[in-house]
Amino acid sequence: MNASELLANTLSADANTRQNATQQLENASRENYPAYMLMLSSELANESSPIHVRNAAGLALKNALSARETARADDQANRWLALVSESRDKIKQESLMTLGSPIPKAGAVAAQVVAAIASVELPQEEWPDLIETLLRFVNSSNDSNLKIATLQAIGFICESIKPEILSLRSNEILTAVIHGARKEEPSSEVQLSAIHALFNSLEFVRENFEREGERNYIMQVVCEATQNPSVSVQVGAFECLVKIMALYYDKMAFYMEQALFGLTVVGMKHTDERVALQAVEFWTTVCEEEIELAHEAREAADYGEPPEVESKFFAKIALPEVIPVLLTLLTRQEEDADEDEWNVSMAAGTCLSFMAQAVADAIVPAVIPFIEAHIKAQDWHQREAAVMTFGSILDGPDPSVLTPLVNQALPLLIDMMNDSNLHVKDTTAWTLGRICDLLIGTIKPDIHLHPLVSALVNGLQDNPRIVTNCCWALMNLADQLGSYYEDEADISQAGPLSPYYEGVVNALLRVTETASNESNFRTSAYEAITSYVTHATPDVVPVVQNTVVTILVRMEQLLGMQNQILGVDDRNNWNELQSNLCSVVISVIRRLSDGIQPLADRIMTLILQLIQAAGKTSTVLEDTFLVVGALASVLEHNFSPYISAFLPFLYPALKAHEDTQLCMVAVGIIGDISRALGDQSTQYASAFMNVLLENLQSEVLNRNVKISILSCFGDIALAIGGAFEPYLDTTMGVLRQAGAVQPNPLDFDLVDYVGQLREGILEAYTGVVTGLKNTDKVSLLLPYSQSILELIQRCLADDERSDSVVKLSFGLMGDLADCFPNGQIKQLLLSEWIASELRSKRGMPTETKKTMRWAREMVKRATA
Repeated sequence: MNASELLANTLSADANTRQNATQQLENASRENYPAYMLMLSSELANESSPIHVRNAAGLALKNALSARETARADDQANRWLALVSESRDKIKQESLMTLGSPIPKAGAVAAQVVAAIASVELPQEEWPDLIETLLRFVNSSNDSNLKIATLQAIGFICESIKPEILSLRSNEILTAVIHGARKEEPSSEVQLSAIHALFNSLEFVRENFEREGERNYIMQVVCEATQNPSVSVQVGAFECLVKIMALYYDKMAFYMEQALFGLTVVGMKHTDERVALQAVEFWTTVCEEEIELAHEAREAADYGEPPEVESKFFAKIALPEVIPVLLTLLTRQEEDADEDEWNVSMAAGTCLSFMAQAVADAIVPAVIPFIEAHIKAQDWHQREAAVMTFGSILDGPDPSVLTPLVNQALPLLIDMMNDSNLHVKDTTAWTLGRICDLLIGTIKPDIHLHPLVSALVNGLQDNPRIVTNCCWALMNLADQLGSYYEDEADISQAGPLSPYYEGVVNALLRVTETASNESNFRTSAYEAITSYVTHATPDVVPVVQNTVVTILVRMEQLLGMQNQILGVDDRNNWNELQSNLCSVVISVIRRLSDGIQPLADRIMTLILQLIQAAGKTSTVLEDTFLVVGALASVLEHNFSPYISAFLPFLYPALKAHEDTQLCMVAVGIIGDISRALGDQSTQYASAFMNVLLENLQSEVLNRNVKISILSCFGDIALAIGGAFEPYLDTTMGVLRQAGAVQPNPLDFDLVDYVGQLREGILEAYTGVVTGLKNTDKVSLLLPYSQSILELIQRCLADDERSDSVVKLSFGLMGDLADCFPNGQIKQLLLSEWIASELRSKRGMPTETKKTMRWAREMVKRATA
């Protein structure tokens, strides 16, 4: 079979033909990579070949050069770089040649291939003349097909390559792109490709944006493009403005005043929804930037410093112009809109909620007339828009401004749960959920609770979308009322929701009896049940006990259906249900604490069967482990009968290094078991330590799991005290080595990681020190005291340290001093840096201050 036929077959409607052809291509790629790449390249460049075959060749070529996963991408890049230069040059030449194909689709796929090769070669300083060649195609050619495909290639290259690699050519690239985007360019297709390329290059033209003259020219071209006769070019131009606002907010005041303000308000009213969506997105981005700047300004004020970038308050200034347009757009709902489909009324609702957070109290008078005028309108579009507006402004303004409005609106909103229109009911349920979440203080238990709960419980029998929102509202009610009344001493026996507990939980359990999970409503109901269990006051504990029995029966029934699972959908449904059931069981265990003892045998039997049924890669496995961890934590010593049955399942999970989440949970279980059994866990310590140390050596294991392993050493040491001696030297060596890691301040990910790593090391040291503190083995710590204090010094001297690292550092310093009250480490503790840190007056949370004072006392005693 020839190449053309083979490629055509990869697109066949017949699954077998398709699979066979794909398999043959994969084999060819493995067996003779150079011939495979040359075959694809010549097929891409072959003008007499059908376009669908050339397209398939181009995509196969691109996929052989790039991949999403880093390891695979590296592998692909190395294979390409190992090709002899003659073969690489031939493929590069054919790809460049195809950019000018008279068939635009062939040029478009060639652009992807050129960019894929560039993203491998340019970082290696190969293909030095590529950018020059592409710029020549754009600047000197009259062939619009060649210009379009070349601009696409430049855009893809800018998107996939780090800016610094191209920084020396950024001026030329920008010149070529802007040239193609000018209003004088005769071809709108060329303009569109240029605008898309500009969008992708905005990040690495940062230096050009710093220069006023160049910035003015870029902004002029983009603003003119928003007025282009081609709607696609207009959309692309507004997309550029959205990204420019996100990247260069601090440079935008002049342009807002001169043009952007007017252009975007007019753009929001555009008859084509694609343009209107981008213009709305522009204002959403403005608000997001200003919310972030307000947050940064508050943080800077706490430190008595000016903020790095000051807010220009564009949203507040534009409020009178933007709000009326957003409110009109809210009434453009579509009767049969798919909830996953983004439309202009949804975008307006989102923009309004960001606007409320950005301008705070100022939003209220701007929207109240609209709500009052439309909330009882005949037309459902207007009623729904009024409720959506009310729900959207609840986060941002001061609660004292909103409280009278919510009190006035609540009875009306509760009534609207019976509206004749589905959309109105759906948005009303969402708005009630927002009130329960954000403004629980406005809900007066004696006035509002009965009608509110009744309306939400009735909504559980409605359309799936409404059920989901009612579950969410009921969940918020339990969470927020639970937290709101927690501090009241007389509420210890009963809470405001107590009279409704049984009814609400039973109604939610009825919702979960269904086989489907449309709009995620079944999962939402289980999440709500979990909240009611978590916040159950003592008087409703019987409801919790009945609930867990119902849940266990369901888990047993589901296990019995294990053999009836047919396809992938059935399996996913089964997994999801088991996960939901596990999360309810976990919350019951935590709520009942050791009161779960009578059901412990039944739970563990079920969980062990479920682990066997779940298979190796299922998320159910993580959930079952979390149930075991919760059970161990509340049963403590009484958990010991279950350990020998559980360990054979724990070790394989600890060795599943590719499954980060499962491995992380399994490490956590070792900590739970050690804490639960205390010194009784000594018999398991050797096996636990061996497997954890082995995991630290793994090349594959995610580095965050390694942090949790270090904290786990602390849990084991704390549990077994002096019996930790055999593992002490190895553990301290590992911790010292890990503590020496220094972050590169320019690599934010690494700075963040080192912060978390230090937290894990401090937790480990704290466990070891506390475990040995009151035992006859305490002197074993003496040789390690200096390196422990060196780590504390590094942590406290780090400007990026978190509050928890500071608190742990002082706690550990105090513990170490407390171990040696008779002056054994007096010289170390008299270091100037310790005295200076313990006198520290810098702002810190109350709990950290308490810990620091205690550490000061311990150090004083140990150095007396």
